[in-house]
Amino acid sequence: MPDMNEQRLNVDRTDTARRNRLGPMGFVLTFGVVSMLADVVYEGARSITGPFLAALGATAVMVGFITGFGEAVALVMRLGTGPLADRTRKYWPLTIAGYALTVIAVPLLALAGSLWQASALVIMERFGKAVRTPARDTMLSHAGAEIGRGKAFAIHEALDQSGALLGPLLVGLMIAVSGYQLGFGVLATPGAVALVAVLLLRRAAPDPARYDTHAVSEPAAVPGQAAVRVPLPARFWWYSAFTAVSMFGFSTFGVISYHLEVQKVVPSALIPVTYVVSMGAAALAALASGALYDRTGCAACSSRCRLPPPSRSCPSPHPPAWSGPVPWSGERPWAFTNPRSAPQSPTSSRLSGAGPDTGSSPPSTASPGWQGPPSSAPSTQPPSQDSSSSPS
Repeated sequence: MPDMNEQRLNVDRTDTARRNRLGPMGFVLTFGVVSMLADVVYEGARSITGPFLAALGATAVMVGFITGFGEAVALVMRLGTGPLADRTRKYWPLTIAGYALTVIAVPLLALAGSLWQASALVIMERFGKAVRTPARDTMLSHAGAEIGRGKAFAIHEALDQSGALLGPLLVGLMIAVSGYQLGFGVLATPGAVALVAVLLLRRAAPDPARYDTHAVSEPAAVPGQAAVRVPLPARFWWYSAFTAVSMFGFSTFGVISYHLEVQKVVPSALIPVTYVVSMGAAALAALASGALYDRTGCAACSSRCRLPPPSRSCPSPHPPAWSGPVPWSGERPWAFTNPRSAPQSPTSSRLSGAGPDTGSSPPSTASPGWQGPPSSAPSTQPPSQDSSSSPS
């Protein structure tokens, strides 16, 4: 009898320890603040990756390969990290590890003295994105079961993109003051705060699956018996194919910012501001697209690829000689797809469904429109506008 009472007491203690002290909305808002701080770090860095690699001697093709490979790591590796989280249910360890990789890699760019060192750190930061995103988005989808998944992702995205506004502005200011080293080094502070914040959030909400009554009611796996995997539905694969095809021909901002630098379109300190313009548009669009998603489903996500922006998709064999409003108006509206694929996937496979998210630049490095004429060093002069080099 004492043994039975002791077992019940242990169960009660375990249940208390796993109880969330934040409601679903509080969880979404707090996670949004964590992502905002992390975005200050990695979006601030991404706004100057192209010019920084150029300063280390990279050509346009090399910048395209490095940034494109980084995007491939961030996206394709989710095919592994998503199922891994499905099997282990280690939502928080994967999320925290991913944030740690990012906030460590970015400030270290201030110490990078060679192209290979900078390239490794850029890819390391993107790998952190691959590690954390499936688990993080699944926890958000659990919290969104009560308040609306579109609304949850919209609020999170709006806060997330706020960091993408502040980060590049901070970096641009530091570059104007002292150069790239200070621009990367100052990002160590918001990175450290983000890591502390996500650890505190884990203590406040140790089991986000409790927000989702459907997920909580799923039967526990029998010890020694393989868990039943629910196959992903056909509509999920159609949506994945749609997002993948929609991004072919788009280029990374690293390549765009490289040409803004070498062609002297804008001063180096203003290049991050062009990135801020696109992030601002994404933040404003997030709330509207999230609410629309809750009403109409995935149809709300399809509009972003109908009119590819001019500076993101360019068939010209040479980099365009930008002027006027083109570099300020041609960025991508990523926010329209941020409700993501979670509702397209069964709860037991939601992390696997988060894996093949291709809503970013393809891993195809620099597109033909950005490579420019072959040379041993990047040209700082725009191409001539004679008939032999005009875009077809």
